[in-house]
Amino acid sequence: MSVKTITITEGAYNSLKALKKEHESFSEVIGRVTKKKSLMDCFGVLSKEEADRMEKAILDGRKVHRTLQKERMQRLWGR
Repeated sequence: MSVKTITITEGAYNSLKALKKEHESFSEVIGRVTKKKSLMDCFGVLSKEEADRMEKAILDGRKVHRTLQKERMQRLWGR
């Protein structure tokens, strides 16, 4: 494994240090926070109650959107 030396600001160092887990190298921190995310990484993040509230909010938002869209169309077409 090759090694590269980089220069970062003290602020960037402190940000990395805050993200660093016990027994984790800075290289591992950088690798972890810069890897591409998968939708599966979000699995289990919300509790059942939070997921239910989010689903309800989305469905309510869609209902409001459809109602507003219908009203706009009626104004546009004069019906």
